[in-house]
Amino acid sequence: MLHDNIKVGENGHLYFAGMDTVDLAKKYGTPLYLMDENKLRENCRTFLKCIQKHFGEKSIPIFASKAISYLDIYRILKSEGIATDVVSGGEIFAASKAGFSSSMMFFHGNNKTDAEIEYALKSDVGYFVVDNREELDEVAACAKKHGKVQRILLRLAPGIDPHTHKAVVTGSVDSKFGVAIETGQAMELTKYALSKNNVKLIGFHCHIGSLIFENTPFSDAAEIMLSFIAEVRKQTGFTSEMLNLGGGLPSRYIEEHPTVDLDKTFAAIKAVLDRFLLKYDIRKPVIAFELGRYICANAGMTLYTVGSFKSITGYKNYISIDGGMADNPRYALYQSPYTVLVADRAGEDKTVIATIAGRCCESGDIIQEDVKIQPCKKGDILAVLVTGAYNYSMCSNYNRLPKPAMVCIKNKVDRVVVERESYEDMCKNEL
Repeated sequence: MLHDNIKVGENGHLYFAGMDTVDLAKKYGTPLYLMDENKLRENCRTFLKCIQKHFGEKSIPIFASKAISYLDIYRILKSEGIATDVVSGGEIFAASKAGFSSSMMFFHGNNKTDAEIEYALKSDVGYFVVDNREELDEVAACAKKHGKVQRILLRLAPGIDPHTHKAVVTGSVDSKFGVAIETGQAMELTKYALSKNNVKLIGFHCHIGSLIFENTPFSDAAEIMLSFIAEVRKQTGFTSEMLNLGGGLPSRYIEEHPTVDLDKTFAAIKAVLDRFLLKYDIRKPVIAFELGRYICANAGMTLYTVGSFKSITGYKNYISIDGGMADNPRYALYQSPYTVLVADRAGEDKTVIATIAGRCCESGDIIQEDVKIQPCKKGDILAVLVTGAYNYSMCSNYNRLPKPAMVCIKNKVDRVVVERESYEDMCKNEL
């Protein structure tokens, strides 16, 4: 199986985090998100161990909570010593409600609203990752109003092509995110930030994209960022205290994907950092990384009930399920690959080629297209593996579909951490 928390039981059923998924589907209904707390904690501990091994005890492991945001995960992160990035007032609120320290929040976003900036300042968010000049002006003005000096990092675009899906490239020169180094605008914004009152420039941030299986783009980004830091010191005398290299590490969604080795990835980046710190005679800044998918993707699975098996003679087969793009829009957006299994007979051979179709009234509501899968019928449970990232956080009520429940499993004990939405829930703010 793809990951060690996914197995086939002696009864032929699919097991996740040590529990029979068919039984879980019967107990809680479908669609159903599952999260493996032990795997979440294991991934957090690997992250913390690797970052401290290669970049020192002062380095900062950060969870990119846009990957998945619910109250219980912030409690888990807090207990494991992981910081979090937040990209909206809603994520700040959720993390705070869960008891997460605001001083360990990094506030991202290319268009933070004025209301969110004020809310974040009132909440004592530790760091703003400032995207542009207009935001910088607003943060400084709002901080002055509240008698504060806000710590900031500037988000830069290093101009890296990470060879991933164009929809998840975020560090190119023409990206909507950050300020380009190549055009000279990053230097201009740096000098402007250093001239402002009520903000304190701590350092710089970059994020080049997601689903990056190669180490080279990360190493290239580190080299470009250190070169920029050296030039800033030369022109202004400012020495960066922090360098946040973002994230973008993938998870294995299908057998063809290679296994991600965080230790080797960080070792490769460290080698580049050490070489260029020496070359430019730069004092080593605090190094931060933001991993989202790496932490939560393989800690998740989604279960559906098959509604029909439609065979179009001479064309193709469709397996229709009781969920779809409303609870997992990633195939519709990115043509993202997934492994799908019939949970009732996961140990059997995959002898059918079918498209997994959702229930929304859209031809593009597809989970996977023309994949090999076990034979199935109405009432069977279909499992989509590795759905812990960008499923729950991206789900919607399209077609007035209630959002699924989420069940967390720890040491073979299951508990609801997100209740299933009701029809009434969907209408509660409507007059």
